[in-house]
Amino acid sequence: MVLQYVHLSRYGLLRIVRHGHRWRALLNDRELGRHETAVAALTAVRDVWPRERIPSALAGWRTFAESTNRLTGLSRLTQKRLPTNA
Repeated sequence: MVLQYVHLSRYGLLRIVRHGHRWRALLNDRELGRHETAVAALTAVRDVWPRERIPSALAGWRTFAESTNRLTGLSRLTQKRLPTNA
C-alpha cells in the first residue's frame, strides 16, 4: 500500500500523503490542502502551478510504501546508536 507520492520541483519537495482516509498535498512542510483522493490532490497541486513541470499522472511520481518508511527510520536510529569501528 502506497503511503505517499513525492516529486521534487523548483519550489521544493511536493508530497501527496495519505492521512487517515484523506490525502494531504504538501510543499516541504506546508500543507496545501486536504482531498478525498490522491488524484484530486494532484489536480489541485497542478492547478496552483500550471507552468511547473509536475507529472500529470501519479505514476510519474516517486512512491514510498509505509513499511519502507518505518524500516528506513529504524535503520537511521540504529546507526546513530551503534558505535562504529573505524
